[in-house]
Amino acid sequence: MRMHFDDTVVAPATVPGTGAISLIRLSGPDSLKIVDSCVLFPSGTAAQAKAYTLKFGRIVSERGEVIDEVLVSVFHAPHSYTGEESAEISCHASTYIVSEILRRLCALGARTADPAEFTLRAFLNGKMDLAQAEAVADLIASRSESSHRLAMHQLRGGYSRELSTLRSQLVELASLLELELDFSEEDVEFADREKLREL
Repeated sequence: MRMHFDDTVVAPATVPGTGAISLIRLSGPDSLKIVDSCVLFPSGTAAQAKAYTLKFGRIVSERGEVIDEVLVSVFHAPHSYTGEESAEISCHASTYIVSEILRRLCALGARTADPAEFTLRAFLNGKMDLAQAEAVADLIASRSESSHRLAMHQLRGGYSRELSTLRSQLVELASLLELELDFSEEDVEFADREKLREL
């Protein structure tokens, strides 16, 4: 896996050919510029669009032929899944259409994302912690209500909050114990013995 994240990556976010619509995700500094290079919008550009907006357009080949009519979702940094400039292209789920769009986007400067790279970028950009990043895979793989509920709890930071509370308590306990040990020869009690036992 590459460990530089100053480029723009692209990958399908859905399995091609399994439904009516496929989703292709771009993330990185040139995402919106690349989209604007191949999608013809009736007005404006993706780069000029407000965050969290949808723009209708036609994605075209190098020869100017329409590959598909698409909807482009626009996300500006740092308010995207990865924390970077991002776009999602909703197109028809034809295997041919998806592969042509991916080929076109790569020809314009994007590279194919490594497995789980979008989530890795989100983690590295501080959009989620490690427990939340791991929860993404659990959520995708969930097949029951209980596994879904557990993954959602973890994704929303439930485990992280619990671990943070435990860490704070352990740091407090260690501090109190060190204080007691430092002055063990003195006949002074700095820590409440009951509080120590409770911790």
